[in-house]
Amino acid sequence: MIVLPRTGNTTSPTSFNSETLTMNRIPFLCSLALVASLAFSTANTSTCEAAEKSASKGSTMAVYFGTYTQGNSKGIYRSTLDMKSGRLSKAKLVAETVNPSFLAFHPNGKFLYAVNEVAKFQGEAAGAVSAFAIDAKSGGLTFLNQESSRGAAPCHLVVDATGRNVLVANYTGGSVAVLPVSKNGRISKSSAFVQHKGSSANPQRQSAPHGHSINLDKANKFAFAADLGLDKVIVYLFDSKTGTLSTKGTQSASLPPGSGPRHFAFHPNGRNAYVINEMTRTVTAFSYEVDCGKLTTLHSLSTVPKGWDGGGSTAEVQVHPSGKFVYGSNRGHDSIAAYTVDEKTGKLTSVGQFSTQGKTPRNFGIDPTGTYLLAANQESDSIVVFRINKQTGALEATGQKIEVPKAVCVKFLAK
Repeated sequence: MIVLPRTGNTTSPTSFNSETLTMNRIPFLCSLALVASLAFSTANTSTCEAAEKSASKGSTMAVYFGTYTQGNSKGIYRSTLDMKSGRLSKAKLVAETVNPSFLAFHPNGKFLYAVNEVAKFQGEAAGAVSAFAIDAKSGGLTFLNQESSRGAAPCHLVVDATGRNVLVANYTGGSVAVLPVSKNGRISKSSAFVQHKGSSANPQRQSAPHGHSINLDKANKFAFAADLGLDKVIVYLFDSKTGTLSTKGTQSASLPPGSGPRHFAFHPNGRNAYVINEMTRTVTAFSYEVDCGKLTTLHSLSTVPKGWDGGGSTAEVQVHPSGKFVYGSNRGHDSIAAYTVDEKTGKLTSVGQFSTQGKTPRNFGIDPTGTYLLAANQESDSIVVFRINKQTGALEATGQKIEVPKAVCVKFLAK
């Protein structure tokens, strides 16, 4: 198997081809954005505190890991995190499936969805999305079904707040799609598909569109697709009832040529968002107008230290549950970049970079209480646990780590 150069019940779904690959009624509402968004700002602390209370009742939290199925990896793995010590149990294989490189949970916690990042599916230039039921007692996964992602190499997906739809981004295909979800967790053939068009400054990486992620705002009203090949975050009006996407009346956010926007994350306050740019190793902060879906660039900061000339690229970006900090991963520099967030503006200030104690941190996860960050080091087959200093945002080594082959996604299932 070849990784893309874009740098429990155990059940096997439909087999794959062996070749694998590692937008009318909106603008006038913008003036109401600030008022509407204030409802989110008071929820940050209470949400984090609620998660802490829940974690204190149960001493452990389930964690699922997506991987590339190369070498010793066979699919999706599961572990439990001790919330007091930071210790992870030995990872257990819970589903055999090809290249489940990104995972997402249904809002009810009963189902898990995974991309299958491949070049061909059922004879077409497409990847797939697989659906699994989660055993409430063991945490094991049972395969439900699988559908085409409508584009090659799907690399990111999300389940909308109603649980009615899975939205997926296709990297090589340069497209996004929506797959309806039934009450039993099974997915159906796509209800929407959008093929991105265009290119950008870098002929080696940006000669065509490359959909790298898709996310939704808190209102479940707008979808945001970061396209590395276009240097844009494309904004879609999303209808959860019909499972459709439209750019009518929306405005995409453009990044400087050659940036390569990869992953995107909202601040809990609903007024700010952040995108990590793979090619320029930067994080860009935006202000966000809730009612019209408009992103306005505030500034961009480097993810690596000044003077670093060792190459590499970025990967994941996440906002701490408290909203006080933003984190981004560096491949090559092999670190997590940390930033504090200005409470009034949403702008960032660098805290520094912290070694992930491994190679190629493609992804990481922050537990719902904001206590721990788990770094997934793809090329050293490890998950390393860090404690988060809730005053400064700094990462503190716990000495805890486990082996997970080719780990590239970390997702917590809160009880």
